[in-house]
Amino acid sequence: MKTISIELDKSQFIRILNKLDDNDKLEIYNELKKSLFLKRFNKLLKSTKSNELTLEEITKEVESVRTQRYEKGKQII
Repeated sequence: MKTISIELDKSQFIRILNKLDDNDKLEIYNELKKSLFLKRFNKLLKSTKSNELTLEEITKEVESVRTQRYEKGKQII
């Protein structure tokens, strides 16, 4: 297969994408999703990382809320 290189700006690229059939668009979408997943996941982990709460503290709070809801008859299953 012969390869060529061309330069496109973003709007040209989008116009070309819009001309593709749905199967080709889906294939491109899946490739983008795979390549971006790890980056997005790592960003999420960094944004939520905290040393402020321990698992024990979280468990105590969850149990406290469950007890309160149960006592009020509002236990959500």
